[in-house]
Order: sequence, then structure tokens, then C-alpha cells
Amino acid sequence: MVCIKRSLRVIAVLALVGSAAHAQQITFSSDSTKTVQQAPPPPPPVKLKAPKVKPILHEMSFGMRLNTNGWSFFTDYGKAKAADLKKADMFYNLMYLQAEFTEKKDPKEQKVAAQTLTNKGSSNYIYGKINNFYALKLGAGFRKLIAGKPDPGCVSIHWANTLGFSLGMQKPYYVVVSGSNAIKYSDVDKDDFLNRNVIRGAGGFSKGLGEMVFIPGGHVKSALHFDFSTNRKNVLGVEAGVNAEFYSQPIALMANEKTVTNFIDLFVSFQYGRRW
Repeated sequence: MVCIKRSLRVIAVLALVGSAAHAQQITFSSDSTKTVQQAPPPPPPVKLKAPKVKPILHEMSFGMRLNTNGWSFFTDYGKAKAADLKKADMFYNLMYLQAEFTEKKDPKEQKVAAQTLTNKGSSNYIYGKINNFYALKLGAGFRKLIAGKPDPGCVSIHWANTLGFSLGMQKPYYVVVSGSNAIKYSDVDKDDFLNRNVIRGAGGFSKGLGEMVFIPGGHVKSALHFDFSTNRKNVLGVEAGVNAEFYSQPIALMANEKTVTNFIDLFVSFQYGRRW
């Protein structure tokens, strides 16, 4: 009887322990399942809007031009022309205004060292030069894209043509001679003016400004324009072409040489600027 009671107690204890373990397993599993089900979902990806790029509308540049008969400084201001400016970037046609200041030189000009009466060099001058000639040129032009693709890493090639007004400025060239002040070329002083033995040097740029003669005319220019810039905001160009200028009066640059009313030259120019 006692054994039976002990056996029943052991069975009851085992049953209670098993029941508690089973309940704990169910609770843990339920809690674990509940924790997994309540985990927050990942946030949706953020869509970034691409910044709007303003189309190029204007261009301005400055440059220097080397001519076969002189030199020039110039500036260009233009407006872009394209079927769709939003896609044109730096590859577009351009209508522009141009202002240029130039000096014309005769191919026979040569600087020599003046000699004093003691045969010592005193100054340099251009022998036989009788006039300086400058011109202020205002023109309008069109630059047409003929090669290039919309890729900032490539070179764009344009054909540029300019037509406009020229105002020539002819200034007498003075030299200083022994025993006299500066003189210019004239029928009275031409012997001393061309005598190397008495010339001490040039008279200076300011000499003759008050005697400047203005001569109206016109000009036309045609060139190939190469833009090497890799930045859509910058202009980095080289031009090579031909220029012609025509004036209403004959122009004399050197003694004993024919006067001319026109200048035709080849040139290469370098320019830098900005687009916006």
C-alpha cells in the first residue's frame, strides 16, 4: 500500500514537471513568434531628384590676334542659337558682336639701332617708317557649328564670319636727329629723316597724336574656330583665318613705298571667356 502511494506521488510530480516544461516551451515559442511578426518593415528607398541644369544662353570672351601684318586685341559677346538649347550645352551656333583694336605694319619694317656722332648706340627706331596706322573695328558675325558632339571631352569646330565698320587712325612717325628736335617725313625734312648718320632714335608714341588723321572703312573676316574647353562654363578657343580691310583714303606706312587703301592678311587668335 505504501509503495502504491509513493508510486502515485512520483507520477504526479513527473506529470506536473512535464506540464510546466511544455507550458514554458509554448510561451517561449509564442513570444518568439510574436517578436518576429512585430519587427518594423524596412523604410522605402528615397528618390533623389536630379538638379536642373540651366541651358547656355550667352558667351563672352577676350583675346589676342597675331596677323601677318600686325597684331590685334578683341572682345566678343554673343547669344547661343540652337534648335533645343536645353540639350545643346556648349555645342551650338553663336551670333556675336565684336570690338577689335589693331595696328598694321609694313612687311619691310625693321628696327635698327641709332648711331650718335661718337658711333655709340643711343636708341632704336624703324628706318623709313613715316606713319603709324591703327584701326578700331566694330562688327557682327555668325559662328556655325560644323563638327563636334555633345561631349565635354571633345573639340568643337565652327566656321566664323564677321562683317563690320573700321575707323582707321593714321599718326605721323617722328625721329630725333642731331642738332634738331624730332622731325617727321616731309618734303623739307625728308633728307634728314632718311639719313642714318644723324638719326638718334624714335620720337616717342605721344609725338604726333595731335596730328592724327581718321579714315573710315570696313572689314570682313572668315575663320575656323576651335574650342578646346572641357568645361561647359568656359571658352578656350583658337581661330585661324583671313582678314580684309578697306579704307576710303590711301594710307602711307613707309617712305618710297606705294600707298594702299586695303590690307589683306592671315591671322591666328587665342581667346578665353565664359558661358552662362
